[in-house]
Amino acid sequence: MSAVFVTGTGTDVGKTFVTAALIRHMRTAGRAVEAIKPVVSGFDPRSVAASDPSVLLTALGRPATLNAIERISPWRFAAPLSPDLAAKRAGRALEFDAVVEFSRRAAAACHGTLFIEGVGGIMVPLDERHTVLDWMVALQVPVLLVAGSYLGTISHTLTALDVLARRKLAVAAVIVSESKLTGAPLDETVAILARFARSIEVVGVPRLAGDTSGHSAFDRIAAIALSPRQRDTSLH
Repeated sequence: MSAVFVTGTGTDVGKTFVTAALIRHMRTAGRAVEAIKPVVSGFDPRSVAASDPSVLLTALGRPATLNAIERISPWRFAAPLSPDLAAKRAGRALEFDAVVEFSRRAAAACHGTLFIEGVGGIMVPLDERHTVLDWMVALQVPVLLVAGSYLGTISHTLTALDVLARRKLAVAAVIVSESKLTGAPLDETVAILARFARSIEVVGVPRLAGDTSGHSAFDRIAAIALSPRQRDTSLH
């Protein structure tokens, strides 16, 4: 069993796109893989097919029913806000310890690689005292940091890497998922980030990653996620 936490430099940078693509890639290679996205904001039960949990379930080859979504995403909120605010709007509370325990149980039950997809960026509040960063620290598993290629992403990504390093989290790789509105070309963005990221591998993923370059990128990311160095993880 191995677990990898997929987080982002912000909202809508491509976490679910990257996670789903990795799932499909690994299933094609005959590898056992599972995924959970415990916390979801902006969830509309009338538009299940458009939801992030649905995208993950489809990649796993499973019907995206509400029951199936409940199993991988138990904390769902309608308001497209940070989880603490979305929960408050719904008259509910998000229990941090329960989110951590759910993640640990899912990892323990997984016989392959488990992708744990976060919500928003690394510092998004989950409740009054905890952020996604605290969630990652509690699990102590390798992190895949997803960034966009929009103008400003270099500062956002290097800031995120600095915060993760200060909390002693192992960053397996940075994945630059090409944004709709790009800043510098994808390859130049990757090169600049790689220069500052030192020993952390930076991989660019084209927006329409169905071509050879997209497959090559996911080959590299999957190899990183499955490397022996990443398998010795802690969920305690």
